Amino acid sequence: MDTWFALTPLGAVFLFLLALGVIPNAVYAYGYAPHLQRRGHFILFYVLFVAAMAGVVLANTPVTFLFSWEMMSLTSWQLILTEAKADKTRQAARFYFLMTHLGFAALLMFFLLASGGHLFHAFGLIHPEQWDTATRWTLFALLAFGTLSKAGVVPLHVWLPYAHPAAPSPVSALMSGVMLKIALFAFMQFLLTWLQPWPLAWGMIVLILGALSALIGVLYALVEHDLKALLANHSIENIGIILMAMGMGMIFTTLQLPILAAFAWAAALFHTFNHMAFKSLLFMGAGSVLHQTHTGQIEQYGGLVKTMPITALTFLFAAISISALPPTNGFLSEWMVFQSLMGSTHFSNISLQLVIPFTIFSLALTGGLAIACFAKAYGITFLGLYRSENAAHAHEVNRSMQLGMVLMAAVVTSLMLIAPAYLQHFVQALQGYGYPNILPQLLPDQWRIHSVGNNGGQVAPLLLLGLLIGITLLLYAAARWFKVRTRAYHTWACGGETTARNQYTATGFAGPIRVFFSWLYRPEEAVARHHHDQHSHHESKFAQAHHHVHVTPLFEPTLYEGVIRGVRLLSYNLYRIAHYESFRYSGMILVVLMLLLLAYRFGATS
Repeated sequence: MDTWFALTPLGAVFLFLLALGVIPNAVYAYGYAPHLQRRGHFILFYVLFVAAMAGVVLANTPVTFLFSWEMMSLTSWQLILTEAKADKTRQAARFYFLMTHLGFAALLMFFLLASGGHLFHAFGLIHPEQWDTATRWTLFALLAFGTLSKAGVVPLHVWLPYAHPAAPSPVSALMSGVMLKIALFAFMQFLLTWLQPWPLAWGMIVLILGALSALIGVLYALVEHDLKALLANHSIENIGIILMAMGMGMIFTTLQLPILAAFAWAAALFHTFNHMAFKSLLFMGAGSVLHQTHTGQIEQYGGLVKTMPITALTFLFAAISISALPPTNGFLSEWMVFQSLMGSTHFSNISLQLVIPFTIFSLALTGGLAIACFAKAYGITFLGLYRSENAAHAHEVNRSMQLGMVLMAAVVTSLMLIAPAYLQHFVQALQGYGYPNILPQLLPDQWRIHSVGNNGGQVAPLLLLGLLIGITLLLYAAARWFKVRTRAYHTWACGGETTARNQYTATGFAGPIRVFFSWLYRPEEAVARHHHDQHSHHESKFAQAHHHVHVTPLFEPTLYEGVIRGVRLLSYNLYRIAHYESFRYSGMILVVLMLLLLAYRFGATS
């Protein structure tokens, strides 16, 4: 039997990502676990979940990969069920279980076809040069479905907004921050190892999936009012950004532009690390808020910056990073993705001339909408007045949970301050797959990141940070020098009393965008009025009015419910056939025989 585990260059990168994601999360989980009723269940499956993800990265045979993949799915499924008191939680767990096992079935078929049925052979004994074009397309389709359904790529993303709100917050952070990236590792590893050279169409497919995932993810995050579901939709968005870079890497590789390809793949790896860090931190912050307020609804928060300062500060830091505002790490990796896309302006292929501008538009629009979304998420959650009694009585979480958030914030900071060190490791790992060393062009020195394209720019994160700090200190010194007076006033509320009721709501904040994209959202709106006098028939006389907006996800009523209806119809007809009486079976057999004879007769005469 061959070696079951081995460390590849890409595997070393993702093992490091796993460590960076797990260590702060474990510290946070240590403080989170005591309030769980099924604490032993949580700890057992938490450890097994981490071990399974490491097994996926280190696997060197199909059977060890499939075993680790299945363990990763089962343990995360059990972690979602840690607090399975509500029917909604159990339904989310069932949905996740179904989706993840459809992906597992695709991966099983992928390995059976790739290895010729030899699931115990090492990966090195598989010979991809023997595969014809049809086999390669089939393998690509199976690999993409199996891995990208776990990564949450549109249209296979629908389980994320259900599973994350149902799971304990440390699990949500691990699933979104790390598990989705392990799925991307599997896609990248087998794509780079076995399926090269790939046709141009594969890169375009990945690019289109990335653009659609980014746009749809951020648009549905904007109208989401459950904080963890909002973050889950942003995971879909950022997985889409990573796929954009991967798609460009594949396109550049096909067109034999290895320097641009290496840059695009490095951008994909960089954003993978960045998303792991800031999304893990955001889920930790959301978990802390939920832990103290006992609700996931953004409309029930408000004013928490006064009572939860550490949570508010770390959440703000992660929100700025995921919004790609300079000079954060999120800005650096998205800048590299933009540079990858802009390096394709000289292509003459008509398909690329259509797809790449659409992708650039998607990435630009995604960046703007992400800023709006996190202005809503942070402002409604932490600023203003308390919107509920739960928010009014909230206080900061315990020190272990605070330390976990601070450690993850340190990871986010390192990805900004020492970004060149991370990029060096990414480029060195890519050299193991035949890509050139682009470090002299990418990093001319240790404080600048340079595009490798002909018309590319450069960015210096430390210089940007220094300028930001310097300008801030200069303004502060000027205010002190000129003795600028600070005057505080009550917020004006049109002459009325300022209360939580006349603050901006999450629904109102997203209203203009929801109206503009109503063709996509198809919102169901209702207004419930509570009158002063129950016997009054005047529409203008009411004490309160509640505006309810429900947005149905795009793919559930169209794609998924259509498939379910088709399966039910097929099973019903099969049931009817199976319960026919004997004379009906005889009639069916006679009809089939007559049709076969007629087909043979006409086929033979022709």
